[in-house]
Amino acid sequence: MSEKMKQEIVLVDDDPKIRDLTAKYLRDQGLQVCTAESGKALDKVLEMKKISLIVLDLMMPEESGLSICQRLRVNNITIPIIMLTAKGDEVDRIVGLEMGADDYLPKPFNPRELLARINAILRRQTTISDKKDMVESTKFGAFIFDIKNRSLTKNGVEISITSGEYDLLRVFTERPKQPLSRDQLMQLAKGKELDVFDRSIDVQISRLRKIIEQDPNKPKFLQTKWGYGYIFNPEGG
Repeated sequence: MSEKMKQEIVLVDDDPKIRDLTAKYLRDQGLQVCTAESGKALDKVLEMKKISLIVLDLMMPEESGLSICQRLRVNNITIPIIMLTAKGDEVDRIVGLEMGADDYLPKPFNPRELLARINAILRRQTTISDKKDMVESTKFGAFIFDIKNRSLTKNGVEISITSGEYDLLRVFTERPKQPLSRDQLMQLAKGKELDVFDRSIDVQISRLRKIIEQDPNKPKFLQTKWGYGYIFNPEGG
């Protein structure tokens, strides 16, 4: 069985037609897919199965996708989440990222685009552990970032980070003191081009700063390179 087939995703959408058609398309492309119509149904799936990725619709009647995403992250469930948002609603996309979503796709979406986003996230989760010559961990301040085991600890205590935060922090720690533009970060962390209106990198930088900086408004590790992008200084200078 291929690595791809070992990974199972769950599609959460209250619209049975969209849910079933999308699930069928993804299964036809070789993915293992289960479905859920609500947050409660998703909770049951997560209790019973080892899920590698959640595709989560934002607009649902009982509990919104934003609420579900926030609840999962508060409970330290770090499974990657792709949020399906209303087309053109940038506020919902930004809030979704702030709640801990790893990526978003506006509805109506092209199923091939969703497949590409899913495959990109699943591929990033598996390829890191396959690299034998990589630096396995990086120390900065009181933090140890273990790339191979996908963990971040502070003074020996593990800190919960999402897949998106892990990918971004990995890019920075592999390139210390190297200025990186938003375009470079999007390509290296997410494997896609940066849309001119895409603020996902800035939102996830903000989330990372809240985790690793003593004062996120005066960052020492993850600094802004004005007019260019960002730079990671492991010495905290």
